[in-house]
Amino acid sequence: MLNALTLRCMNTLETDIEIALDGSIKLLSPLPAWVKPGRQHAWLTIATHVPGEEKPKRQAPVATPEMVARRLAALTELRAMGGLKEVIPDPMTWQREMREDVALPGRE
Repeated sequence: MLNALTLRCMNTLETDIEIALDGSIKLLSPLPAWVKPGRQHAWLTIATHVPGEEKPKRQAPVATPEMVARRLAALTELRAMGGLKEVIPDPMTWQREMREDVALPGRE
């Protein structure tokens, strides 16, 4: 199995595939020049959305009563310790420092 230390580079190929009953996969587009014939190791991600169909709506995660109780206990304990005044003396200045603009990929 490959891991991050042995993986030298990765290319992405977006194509339609045909999956046979025996589990074999057939690419339905020509191979790009960077793909060499023969056995290759690949990660396969299959889109579950069919173009033209409505995507299922995302549901917001719901906190369980146990999760809410743990969060409340943590906040109560933090409040009892005096908050974060020693770590963050001026929250407004800290927030401005933390909110530096970051270049997003594809939005230069």
